[in-house]
Order: sequence, then C-alpha cells, then structure tokens
Amino acid sequence: MGDVKPLVSTSNSMDGDAFEARFTDLCKKGLSLDEKTCSGAMKLFKETKHLVSSNVSAAERTVEEAERFWFSFVLYSLNRLSEKGGDSAQQKSDENRFTLCQILRATRLNIVYFFEELPQFVVKAGLVLTNMYGEDWETRLEAKEMQANFEHLTLISKSYKRAFRELFLSSDANIGKQESATGAPDYLSKYHRFGWLLFLALRVHAFSHFADVVTCTIGFVSVLAILILHVPICYRNFKINDSPHFVKKGEKGVDLLASLCNMYDASEADLRRTLKMTNKLMEDILKKRPCPASECKTETLEHIDTDGLVYFDGLLEEQSFLSNLSILENDYDDATRNRGDLDERLFINEEDSLLGFGSLSGEDVNISGIKRKFDSIPSPSKTISSPLSPHCHRASHVNGVLGPLNGKVASTPVSTAMTTAKWLRSFICPLPSRPSAELQHFLSSCDKDVTNDVIRRAHIILEAIFPCSHDCSLTGSLRSANLMDNTWMEQRRLEALKLYYRVLEAMCTAEAQILRAPNLTSLLTNERFHRCMLACSAELVLATHKTATMLFPTVLGRTGITAFDLSKVIESFIRHEKSLPRELKRHLNSLEERLLESMVWDKGSSLYNTLIVARPALSSEINRLGLLAEPMPSLDAIAMHINFSEGQNGDVRSPKRLCTDYRSVLVERNSFTSPVKDRLLAFSNLRKAPLQSVFASPTRPNPVGGGETCAETGINIFFSKINKLAAVRINGMVERLQLSQEIRESVYFLFQQILSQRTSLFFNHHIDQIILCCLYVVAKLSQLELPFKEITSNYRKQLQGRPEVYCSVFVDRSSTQQNGRTRQDHVGIVAFYNTKFIPAIKHLLEELDLSRTTTRTTQVPESNNSNDGPCPGSPKVASFPSLPDMSPMKVSAKHNVYVSPLRASKMDALISHSARSYYACVGESTHAFQSPSKDLTAINNQLNSTRNIRIKLKFDDLEGGLVSDSMVANSLYLQSGSHTLASSPGAALKSEQPES
Repeated sequence: MGDVKPLVSTSNSMDGDAFEARFTDLCKKGLSLDEKTCSGAMKLFKETKHLVSSNVSAAERTVEEAERFWFSFVLYSLNRLSEKGGDSAQQKSDENRFTLCQILRATRLNIVYFFEELPQFVVKAGLVLTNMYGEDWETRLEAKEMQANFEHLTLISKSYKRAFRELFLSSDANIGKQESATGAPDYLSKYHRFGWLLFLALRVHAFSHFADVVTCTIGFVSVLAILILHVPICYRNFKINDSPHFVKKGEKGVDLLASLCNMYDASEADLRRTLKMTNKLMEDILKKRPCPASECKTETLEHIDTDGLVYFDGLLEEQSFLSNLSILENDYDDATRNRGDLDERLFINEEDSLLGFGSLSGEDVNISGIKRKFDSIPSPSKTISSPLSPHCHRASHVNGVLGPLNGKVASTPVSTAMTTAKWLRSFICPLPSRPSAELQHFLSSCDKDVTNDVIRRAHIILEAIFPCSHDCSLTGSLRSANLMDNTWMEQRRLEALKLYYRVLEAMCTAEAQILRAPNLTSLLTNERFHRCMLACSAELVLATHKTATMLFPTVLGRTGITAFDLSKVIESFIRHEKSLPRELKRHLNSLEERLLESMVWDKGSSLYNTLIVARPALSSEINRLGLLAEPMPSLDAIAMHINFSEGQNGDVRSPKRLCTDYRSVLVERNSFTSPVKDRLLAFSNLRKAPLQSVFASPTRPNPVGGGETCAETGINIFFSKINKLAAVRINGMVERLQLSQEIRESVYFLFQQILSQRTSLFFNHHIDQIILCCLYVVAKLSQLELPFKEITSNYRKQLQGRPEVYCSVFVDRSSTQQNGRTRQDHVGIVAFYNTKFIPAIKHLLEELDLSRTTTRTTQVPESNNSNDGPCPGSPKVASFPSLPDMSPMKVSAKHNVYVSPLRASKMDALISHSARSYYACVGESTHAFQSPSKDLTAINNQLNSTRNIRIKLKFDDLEGGLVSDSMVANSLYLQSGSHTLASSPGAALKSEQPES
C-alpha cells in the first residue's frame, strides 16, 4: 500500500451522493485500497450511513467532523471484521493491508478522540455489524481491548521515558558536553529507541497480544537492566556505586536486579525470569552470543555484582549498534504486518501527531472534556499514594541527580499498579490454597458438611474465569507466548482462590456474630452468593494487574451471574478485607457505581426477577420487553463448557446484550476519591441486612423485614442506593450549571418520583439519561434558559460523562414497523425526551413546587446535611440528602491541615489547556518555582515527621502560618470530586504543571 494521504475533500453537505463520493475518495486516494477492499468498505458504509445524521445533532458536531469519525469507524470495523482467522490474514498481500494509524492519518483524527467516540458507532451500528459479520463481531472487533492497550502503553511509555532520562540524561549542559565528547549527538535517542524496540519484541514474541500492565512493567525494567549493563558509561547520569537508585549492595558490588525491584516494587523472581526471556530474544533476533557477565571485563560492569547476569559483547558499540537497531525495526514490522493494530513505535515518536489532543489538521475538534479526562489519568497517584506505597521522602541531589533517598521511583499509575501487585504477593500469596481451620469449622457446621462443595465450586468457577489453552499445534513465539499465558492464568487463579477463602472466612465470622449461631447453612449453600464472591475476588486480581483482555464485565459472563447479583456483595467484600489497598477499594467503588448507573438495568439482569416479586405491577412490562434474567447455568454445565472449549475465552452463557458499557479503563480505575476516606457508593448509612437474606429466594419472608419479602427489602435498599448516586450526580450538575438550591431539590424530587412511580422508564437506560431529562424539564417549567446543548456540554465535563449516554439512548420501537420489520433503536437525548420521557411523567410534574426556582445563581448552594425528606409519594419537595465526603477532613492530629473536594465550577478555571492534573494547592508554594506535587510532598514530609521540631508551613501571609479549624471550615465548600489541600480563605490557587 502506498503512502497515506489526508482526506482530499470535505464539505458540510449531507447530500447522499456527495457523502459516498467523499468516502470513495478516501478509500481510493487516501488509503490506496484495491477494488475488492473498497467494495467491502462501501457495503458497510451504505448500511450505516443513515446513522450519521443523528450522530451530528446528538454529539453537537459539524457535518465534516461527523463524517471523518464515521469514515474511520467503518474502515476500522472492516479491517478487523473481514479477517476470519490467522490463515486468511496471512494470505492478504501487503498492498491490501491498512492499519489503524493509517486510517487516522487519512481522516485527520488522533487516537484519543477515536477511542472516545468509537462506542457510539458500536452501539448504533451493532445490529448492522451483527447481520454482516455474525454474532461474535464484538469479540473480533477488540475495540475495548485496543483502547485499554493504548492507554496502558501510554502510561508505560511515560514511565520508560522517565526512567531513561533519570538514568541516562542529565541537564542540557551535560548533554552538550557528552555530545561534543562523542561526536554523536543522536546516540542517546537511538539508545532510547533501541530499548523501546527491545521491549516491543518482548511483547510480540514472549508476552500475549494484550499483556497486562504489571507484566509489561517488569518487561521494561528488564530492558533497563540491559541498557545499564551495555550503554557506555559516558552517557550515564549516575555513579553505580554511589547512587540513590541502586541501594541494594553486597560484598561483590551493587545487586542490580534487586535494586531495580526495589525501585519498581517488582518481584525479583519475575524479573529474573523476564530478563532471561529478553536475553534469549537478543540471542535469536540479533544473533548475539551471550557471555556470563562475570567473565567479561568492561567498564560498564564495574561495581556491579555480575553473578547470574549476561553480557552481549558489541551490542551497543558504534560499529554494530545501528545494524542491531535496524534488525529490531524489521523484526517488529514482520511480526505485526498482518495485525492491522496500532504501530506501538509511535509512543517514542515525540512528533507523532496521532498522540496529540487536536485534530491532525490543526483544527479544534468540538469535543469538550476528552483531554481533561485523559490528562487526569496520572493524577491520582501523583499526589496520593496507596497505603502500601512507600513513604515519599524529601528529594535531594546526589551526583547531580534529583531522586528520592530510598531509591523509589516517583508515584505514577504504573508504580501504583506495581505497589498493589506487591500487596497480592505479600498478603495473599502466602495464604493456604485450601480453607483454613476456622473456615472449615463454619463449612462443617452447616446441616451437612459443604467443604467439598465449596472447594469443587471454586475450582470450576476460577477455571472458567482464568482458562488455560492446550493448543499443541502452536510453534515458535506463539508457543512461548501461550505457555506464558497459561502460567499467568494459573498464578492469577491461585491468587483469586486464596483471596476468596480469606474474605469468605471473615464474612462467616461476622455473619455468625449477627445471627448468634455458627450454622450458616442458608448462606453457605447459596450458589449465587459463592459465585459473586469468586467473581469479586477474580475481578480484584484482574484489576491489580490491569489486564487489557479480561475487562469487566468478563467475570459476570464466565461465572453465570448478573450485575445485580454482584452489587450485593461489594460493600461486604470491602468491609471484611481490612488489608485491601486503597486502589482496589476505589476500583470496587467505581465498579459499584457502574453497576448502579446502568448495568443493573440492562436486559437479562436478575434485578427484573426480583422486581416482578417486589413490584408485581411491573411484571407485564418486564415480560413484554423480555428483560428477565436467564437461569443461572449449573456448575456441571460450566465444567462441560471448560472441557469443550479447551481454554477458549468464551463466556459460559452469551445473552444478547447491547454493547453500551464502553469506558476509559484507566479513568474508572484511577478516578480520584478522598485520600482520607474513600467515596463509598455502597453507602454506609443505608439499611443493612444479613447476607443470607440478601441472597435468599425473593419470595421468602425477610426475618428482619417487618413482614416484607426478601425481594421487597432488597429493592428498597437498591432504590436507596440509586437515589444516593443520583443525588451526587444531580449536585455536581447543578453546581456546574450554577443553578439554585430549589432547582436542585426539584430535580432530585422528580427523579425520586420517577424511580418510585415510573420505574419502567429506567429499563434499558442509564440513570444519567433520566437526570439530564429531569434537569431540562425542571428548568423549562421554571422558565430558565437552559437548552439541552448546554446541559449535555456541561455533563460531558463531569468525570462520569460519556457522549454515548446522551447520543445513544435506547428507545423501544418493537410495536412499530418499518419496511415490514419490527425494530429497536437508539436515538439522541432530545428525541428520547420528547417521545418517551415527557409522555411518561406528565402527571408527576403537577406535584412539583416550582414557585421559588426561577433564578440561576453564581453562589453554589451547600448540600443539605439533613436526613432524607418525605417519602417519594408526597407532593412536598423532598429535602436534598446528605452526601458522602461533604465535610472537611482533618488529616493531621497535630496540625490544622484539611483535605476537601474541589468544586467543579472552580476545576474548569484551574485546568489550563496543557495541564495534566485535577489537583491544586491552596496557598503559596513552599519553595520558589516548585510544582504543587512537590509542595504536597514537602507538606506530607513535615506532617509525617517524627522529629519534635516546631517548623511552621507558611501557607499565606498570616503570622501564624497555620489557621484555625473554624476559619478553614467556614472557608470551604464541599463537593464530591477532585480534592484540594486547603489552608486559608482567599489563598491563591495554582494548577499543577504537566509532566516533562
């Protein structure tokens, strides 16, 4: 295929013929596709082009922007779905191949925008893709996996760059001296590229296609070890025997691998195993003969304990280095030629516009909020470390290098993942792989001993979640990657098993105390409860390693449970595992939020099986829409599926779900919560019920429910959680839109009324869709100028805001026919509001008291901390509930220092176009020309200091340096979201500068 050319013609016309002509022009001239490929692309384009017009209005784009996005989606789908298997892919000629990078360059889009907008295409074109490419099109498209892989590699490449610069780059002056001394100014960049290519070779030949973050991090650490051993010392930025990075030393010198493991919280056994694979790759690809490092005499090995290390003579020497670099480039080309994926070399191409945040044409694409979310990814772990993270110490200069005295790397999302993985190694791996004596006591105290049943179930379910492949036909690098995958699966399975037994024991102990009896037959014989526990354990293991291939909700399908089932155990799981790192608590909190906001309302959720018991009036609508969950597959069925599939990654059951739950993985796994107490959406002030009643049959009377059935108790608790989540979302939107407290209460009251009296409006919908409609109708009745465009524009700036929420709203049209066919469709939020929302809630609007809501305010109201108001059936507007984290948190017993949420309205003003953080410091910098992250480190060092020295942190010009509790409390407005460190009223706010 020839060089990629940009899109040659654009127009704001949606004329059908011109539209097709522009797409044809892109295929033939922009991508130089052959006739057969062009024909396939045009077929898919014609089947979906009628959806583009709705994409323009709903997403508030120009026609030209919508076209470019749609063109790229069609071509990406064609490229992925036209390949039926590896053989046919190999048979395709190079001239017919085109990659995602080529598509994006031709359509002048960047990768961030592409993945942000792709879910809308997937939702809207789902039926077309099913008809054209079969039921498994979503699995073959690998859209979510590609996005996660891109985001993971973005973070890993940043960590690699940072590490390389710390080790091999110093100040500009020193670089200039090195260049003049060697006469080779570009060698440093070539060494940097060599290391990344070696890392990619490891990913291609030894790791799975979408390796997890922890595995990849260990991979690039092994590359760092090789670079340290081979890069000439004139390029080093450290003295190996006197460096803060290499703190592990013995009689023979620096223990290089142990020091690197200390820096990155890596397992030394894993690093040695990975380094062995990396050395083998250099031997095979570069045809280099390895020599024991202990037998080699070279200055790069001085002061290093060389026992067990390997050295390649001439690897980076001038006469052979460029040849070795070229070999690695060609090897990557050959290995990835037929994949059509991203060219992962672009992560070290600084000038590559595909990684930019604007369109490739330099135009400003009208997509607000994307850059803010993407840039925020590193933020949580920059300033807040997990409980198991190493304490930050004051940075110091050693040998001209700025670095921490304990040899740890700066806290980043990658280092946070490594720290969390260390928790698994330290706390979970040493545990037994069978039930403990205490747990066995509970299992044997049931009406019959269920120990063997529990062990058998755990083995089957975890085998289904973490399957192994037994394909004996694989050879070469594919066989090596397959063996590593199997080893990885076995390790993760064992970790999940041990975690399951540990938490199950803690839950049994607590349940026995509540019931005052050791006989827990009802709970321990409940199949659904155990599967939820196993799914939760497996999900935490997967979240720890940050996989790209087994993203949530994979565990639901493989265990046979639903989102509603899993939502019942998350709060208990967090409460009963005391050692759980903060990052994993955040993940479970984020998971529960996802479940409550949309997934529990999807077709096939067991929520509907409970609703028809608790709310019989809804049964006809639930049955008409076919929403009931399928029967949970038996253990025997799952075991047979495992044996039949021989390790294939298929679900145990495959209910036909609409693919609507795309989301940025890193945003949800790193979404910021309070560093003092996590924002728990399994709200602690809600009614609690014994677990055995939560999982009991819906028709069974609740022993503590005052005559209620278990279904009624469960639905009441579930609705309370939904109302709490809605309150947080409504409060955020009202603050951002600067609306009055009366508006906020009216919107919340209307939402409660709809949930209680028009519950069916939530079926197959996202709760934010209902909230946005409530905001609009209340504003309209209050005679406020608040168009939907303004609402959706501000919603997209919220952390949870996603364009598909308001661009692709499900509408049931099964009763209507078009061209003789009944169909279901997705429309924009305005169409949903007019055709479905308003007709359903007309009579509820009469109960709203809007006499005081006709003003907008620049003073955002504080949340009402009173208890919930009247029940939803009352015509009086309900008081707004108290919200989590709605008060300043004092973070030091000795000092008047508080952590509080940052108002959303202030957040937009703080974040400049190039900023990469949600965080801001209140007060002057502790040192001149110092970033807020370093300010926070200095503050933490002072607060954590054990020395009894009176040193005042001068936040402002007040003589005391610190301010009183009352002054802080009176100066802060609290809103869940990002957080600031607060000291005094009127202090200046400054945003953190982006990373270098």
